[in-house]
Amino acid sequence: MSEHTTKTSPLHEKHTALGAKMADFSGWSMPIEYPGGGVVAEHTAVRERVGLFDVSHLGNAQVSGAGAKDFLNACFTNDLDRIEPGKAQYTMCCDEDGGVVDDLIAYLRAADDVLLIPNAANTAEVVRRLREAAPEGVTVENVHEDYAILALQGPRSDEVMEGLGLPHGHDYMSFVEAEWEGHPLTVCRTGYTGERGYELVSKVEDAPALWDAIVDAMEPHGGMPCGLGARDTLRTEMGYALHGNELSPEITPVMARTGWAVGWKKEAFWGRDALLAQREAKESRLSGGLLVTGRGIPRAHQKVLDADGTEIGEITSGTFSPTLKQGIALALLDRGVEEGTSVVVDVRGRQVEAQVKKPPFVEGGASS
Repeated sequence: MSEHTTKTSPLHEKHTALGAKMADFSGWSMPIEYPGGGVVAEHTAVRERVGLFDVSHLGNAQVSGAGAKDFLNACFTNDLDRIEPGKAQYTMCCDEDGGVVDDLIAYLRAADDVLLIPNAANTAEVVRRLREAAPEGVTVENVHEDYAILALQGPRSDEVMEGLGLPHGHDYMSFVEAEWEGHPLTVCRTGYTGERGYELVSKVEDAPALWDAIVDAMEPHGGMPCGLGARDTLRTEMGYALHGNELSPEITPVMARTGWAVGWKKEAFWGRDALLAQREAKESRLSGGLLVTGRGIPRAHQKVLDADGTEIGEITSGTFSPTLKQGIALALLDRGVEEGTSVVVDVRGRQVEAQVKKPPFVEGGASS
């Protein structure tokens, strides 16, 4: 297969049959929205009821063998000693300069068995770095082609899970191994929308039937299939970082304000010295939120200016908030720009007024 060939999800035919608008996402043909309302309707369904996403473009890597957990703990930023088997943890893979190669979730099955869910475009690089560093006895496998991931999100997700006879109600950032109609399934209390929900990791061959069953089970609850367009507006309302926007090889966890996912007291992790120095120096720009008060929708890479027209930041993500019905953005801002400060965004040569606001822009129920 050519490296330029667009990849497709195991559910591709389901999306095209529903008439989804498809687009390239990190080399994958994925649904952006479906007919019958589009992004706004899908976004609202998740905030108020329930929605189903195909996120099978996300990676899967298996790290196993004696000392697997301790090995990963010496590589990634967060401290795996903080969690026990059956729990998941958000963490980052940094380079030696502190830049973020990828942010991912680690699922700790046992001390010698950890499942990693990296971002689509970065899976191969994360696996490469881990393989190069792995000690004897620890194996790192890219098992992306074996699994599909479905994300059921929204305040009524528990009722849908109950209707399917699947585990539900376990703690946020925990997971359980289950079966659906005799097929193995990992049920994770995680997601990227800010709402209560579940991510279901299934074998590729089981995914189409599972998708159909969830769609049917959602119908009495006003649920609907949702594309990655709504996933982006939902995560932006929550202020969640997206790799390539709020996190990148040039944007460190210090700058992105994701230092809560760094085990600062650990003796070793990739990028530790650079991040400690940057945190101590207190010179870099920091991520913040902007609530647009004028008319206009901010977009990535647009400049943020103060009242005198001096550049004080740059947009990393911008969108229309379906919940607030106004523009919102995440931006890297100069230190000292305080919450409540009035600024302007240069939207294609037009100055649009905005106010600095600490995310989230709306309240979600993810951890309830």
